[in-house]
Amino acid sequence: MSLSHFDPLANLRLFEDAFTRMISEPQSNRPWSPAVDIFETENDLVLKADLPDVDFKDIDVRVENQTLTISGQRKFEKQESATGYHRIERSYGNFQRSFTVPNTFDTEKISAAFKNGVLTVSLAKKEAAKPRQVKVEVAV
Repeated sequence: MSLSHFDPLANLRLFEDAFTRMISEPQSNRPWSPAVDIFETENDLVLKADLPDVDFKDIDVRVENQTLTISGQRKFEKQESATGYHRIERSYGNFQRSFTVPNTFDTEKISAAFKNGVLTVSLAKKEAAKPRQVKVEVAV
């Protein structure tokens, strides 16, 4: 009978190697999803989406059935040669994000602006949903 050396971390190293290979593969064929912030002001619902290196002509903003959808494409930078790259981690290609808009916002009153790689979409709050102040009168 012979004794063999048992390494309890061997399986963990195999998993780590597989995981490292998986995340280091180029992501050019994977869809990407831009990061967004959504917040409410006194008068509006505001969505801000980070879209660096996206041309404003490649962005589409739609509202249908209380659903706000932003979509578009970030095109791959054309290089003379890809031989100088050590890693390519930024995602390219088509993207799409959809969000349900609460009924308290008017989907007919929407605006969108694109500046410095950030898309800002605003939807106006319906008058009935806006806060209002009630005057308190003294009863005699």
